Amino acid sequence: MATPEFDLFVIGAGSGGVRASRMAAQCGARVAVAEDAPLGGTCVNLGCIPKKLYAYASHFAEAFEESHGFGWSGPAPSFDWNLLKANRAREIGRLNGIYGRLLVDAGVTVLDGRARIVGANEVEVNGRVYRAANILVATGGRPVVPVLPGHELAITSNEVFDLAEFPRRLVVVGGGYIACEFASIFRGMGAQVTQLYRGEQVLRGFDDDVRNFLAAEVRKKGVDLRTNADVERIERDVGGLTLALRDGSSLAADAVLYATGRSPNTAGLGLGDIGVALSPNGAVIVDAHYATNVAGVHALGDVIDRVQLTPVALAEAMALVDRLFGQGLRSVDYELIPTAVFTHPNIGTVGLSEAAARERCGAVRIFRTDFKPLKHTLSGSTERTLMKLVVDAASDRVVGLHMVGADAGETVQGFAVAMKAGATKAQFDATVGIHPTAAEEFVTLREPVAP
Repeated sequence: MATPEFDLFVIGAGSGGVRASRMAAQCGARVAVAEDAPLGGTCVNLGCIPKKLYAYASHFAEAFEESHGFGWSGPAPSFDWNLLKANRAREIGRLNGIYGRLLVDAGVTVLDGRARIVGANEVEVNGRVYRAANILVATGGRPVVPVLPGHELAITSNEVFDLAEFPRRLVVVGGGYIACEFASIFRGMGAQVTQLYRGEQVLRGFDDDVRNFLAAEVRKKGVDLRTNADVERIERDVGGLTLALRDGSSLAADAVLYATGRSPNTAGLGLGDIGVALSPNGAVIVDAHYATNVAGVHALGDVIDRVQLTPVALAEAMALVDRLFGQGLRSVDYELIPTAVFTHPNIGTVGLSEAAARERCGAVRIFRTDFKPLKHTLSGSTERTLMKLVVDAASDRVVGLHMVGADAGETVQGFAVAMKAGATKAQFDATVGIHPTAAEEFVTLREPVAP
């Protein structure tokens, strides 16, 4: 039988790979995609979607407690970990099916198996070699656990959604957004959570006011957040796990979750065999058009380790497909990418931190407020909200917008559009707020804080 021919062969059916496959097929290209795991990649199966579902679940105990101030009473609710896992699994299975139907309906050939590049324009799957004019590597990344005594006893974000037993004592190691989110999520579900971070403050790279404010808020909610703390070894004992820390202290835990970084999934793909250049951490090196140094081989998404966000992978996929099979007019602007962190409370941010703005713009004006939201005047909660604007003094453009508070991601998404359009502080001031909302604070901040 003749070897099948494709215009595009995609390795990996995650967010970027699925989008590239569908859009290329809709442009008339002959497309195949290979995947050896459930369709949808990390985001659908082990990342954004299940994490957000668990974040929703983790708010209910707090919400029931807060309801008393609004006249509600009744027996305390109970939490069923196994029911949550089952409901999540059913929803993820539904999404896997949707992804499969989208690909098939678009005319994409879906191959169930691990792919390996075996030669120029050749990919092998399940012992069969396929030829393609273009190959796209969209294999994403994976969590990594540093090597230390007992590291095999730790879990990662891949396993945390399906633990056989709910961890009543959870230690989270790491200070990035994934670590902070899971610390909040499991604390909200009722676990005793200790978060260890070896640095001075969590969420490196975020605005300092956001970092410090969030750390204070999660501690108020019961997360034992310890900075300048590091693990020396992990041991199993009759009561569970024991962590020995470098300061000589120890911690008991039912589970230890490491969220200390992710590594690009490039091992075993045959990239080195054909001369594709990789960075020291294994990421595929690409140019501005997602082309590698080997003709016909492209890469995008987390595997290029540029901006590890699902919407960014989708945008990169659209740009690549347009270049290969369209008019070549699309590009990805990596400035002003909004993002959210689903801690308790949430973080929403877009643009530059204050420190980055001072370095890039020179003179800046800072507008900042923190307050008790209207809801919590009756709820009994001590949670507060932070809002901050960073303004380039020379142009009056708002170059950074940051929020810590309920539904921060929902709020910041709209402001990201305004900032993308070049909104100035004067235009913020001229905008009528929606009252009573937290979001109106962004258009009523009048006095800059002292420099």
